[in-house]
Amino acid sequence: MLTFGRVLLKISGEALGGESGEGLDRDALIMVAREIREVAAAGIEIAVVTGAGNFVRGRSSADLGIERGTADYMGMTATILNALALQSAVEGMGYATRVLSAIEANQVVEPYIRRRAQRHMEKGRVVILAGGTGNPYFTTDTAAASRAVELGCKVVLKATKVDGIYTEDPVKNPNAIRYDQLTFTQAIRESLAVMDATAFTMCRENNLPIIVYALKPGNTMKAARGERIGTRVAGE
Repeated sequence: MLTFGRVLLKISGEALGGESGEGLDRDALIMVAREIREVAAAGIEIAVVTGAGNFVRGRSSADLGIERGTADYMGMTATILNALALQSAVEGMGYATRVLSAIEANQVVEPYIRRRAQRHMEKGRVVILAGGTGNPYFTTDTAAASRAVELGCKVVLKATKVDGIYTEDPVKNPNAIRYDQLTFTQAIRESLAVMDATAFTMCRENNLPIIVYALKPGNTMKAARGERIGTRVAGE
């Protein structure tokens, strides 16, 4: 069985908000921290990219009359809040972490520097990446793909509310069919919304597989070990 030696885990902000998907939920934080701890305890180097949908959503920002660039900066700043909360939860379980951010907030987090992040991972620290790419008009999915390539990760693990990628939203259509495996070209051509096209394209160009699976206890470890779980998106 293939075990990926270095992985990047993408966690949405909504996942940290629990049932409501808003704000921070203690039980949700602990569950995600346990998933990270299990991977780190197995000796797998792990970086984590957090979203910010539990605090800032682009659509609701537009409803408030906030233009896209400003809303994106608000979202990138909100990822620092999620990263700090996740850091506290993981360190409470006995694992050293470092938060590195593309948006500077030097009093509370380190600036993102690629070689520094790599060094932290080599030392067995959990690296939590905040601030997206540091630029507006890019999603945290794209940030996750970019950081995974930069840091030499072997796979992007995307934990979601459903157990993989479907032909349609399975919540809206219970007859939707789940894919076990897809090529990047298929995912882009069929406009499968689990990740944006820029993220898919970046992973395709760098031959970096993506595994999309349900965020449930034990599943992140299974994905990191290369077990059959969720949907795998890989090369042609």
